[in-house]
Amino acid sequence: MANTAQARKRARQSVDRNKHNASLRSALRTSIKRVRQAIEAGDKAAATEIFQKTSSVIDRTADKNIIHKNKAARHKSRLAAAIKALA
Repeated sequence: MANTAQARKRARQSVDRNKHNASLRSALRTSIKRVRQAIEAGDKAAATEIFQKTSSVIDRTADKNIIHKNKAARHKSRLAAAIKALA
């Protein structure tokens, strides 16, 4: 257990921050799944539209250091390639 007031406060803050980061990570995964579902359905127009929204979610998550910027780029690249292959 934390011994100082500062350590107790940091422990409290880390719990709240962990919940917030988990919700952002969950939203990221959900948005990626939506794009993948549209791709599997073969709907290029819907997949493209959803991908636009998902790209901003991915970028925001990377900007907040929830995921690494290279992982964000990898997700976006693979989703874009999958959409392009729907032609």
